[in-house]
Amino acid sequence: MTRIPVIRTDGYAHPVTSTAPAQLDFALDRSSPVPLYYQLAQQLESAIEHGVLGPGSLLGNEIELAGRLGLSRPTVRQAIQSLVDKGLLVRRRGVGTQVVHSQVKRPLELSSLYDDLEAAGQSPTTRVLGNDVVPASAEVAGALGVAEGSAVHHVQRLRLAHGEPVAHLSNYVPEGLLSLDTAKLEASGLYRMMRAAGITLHSARQSVGARRATAEEAEGLGEPEGAALLTMQRTAYDDTGRAVEYGTHIYRASRYSFEFQLLVRG
Repeated sequence: MTRIPVIRTDGYAHPVTSTAPAQLDFALDRSSPVPLYYQLAQQLESAIEHGVLGPGSLLGNEIELAGRLGLSRPTVRQAIQSLVDKGLLVRRRGVGTQVVHSQVKRPLELSSLYDDLEAAGQSPTTRVLGNDVVPASAEVAGALGVAEGSAVHHVQRLRLAHGEPVAHLSNYVPEGLLSLDTAKLEASGLYRMMRAAGITLHSARQSVGARRATAEEAEGLGEPEGAALLTMQRTAYDDTGRAVEYGTHIYRASRYSFEFQLLVRG
């Protein structure tokens, strides 16, 4: 087991005055057919995903890391480059290699983004951008099974992880289904609020896609104009078969991915 000291910071690109190192354990198996650079990259990525290496944490330079781990410099460079390519690390002149963020990996199941982020230790926060009652468009009416033009609640939120924007969420809920207080929406997730109101979520119809960000979307999500976005449309149903929510969401592809579990059928 190899220990590597890592300088901690108080957040993204803002070093604190203390340089007390935190210790990370890496188990590198030199007898394994798995390349050493890949073993190191996987363990660094795991440390980032689980918050052991938070945004802004500094790794030593390649020479220092190679010496501490007993590895060649090209091996360490390849491991670091693989995480730079994934957007998890960045090389900064005069600073060294620094953790940017971890990517949110979300399973395709009926769950709240807020709950998934919280379970992954991603420190979710919410900024409510709009909370209004509006007439249902043809698209929204069809999804919720209500008459076109009837009143529905429309909530727009920016979801953040570790203080960085991850997704823009636009949700439509039948009017009168539950109280959608702005303060509660900023403190919790929509599905958690539904469960607290006695609504049992049972199933959903969902589609996932991708497109480029408009200038307005890019500004709100902290991405360059034209950056790749993941899109998701979902209609959720309760245990009586009633549609209780229709959502159209966009996610930063650099920070977010969907995970599938595929089964072989003989």
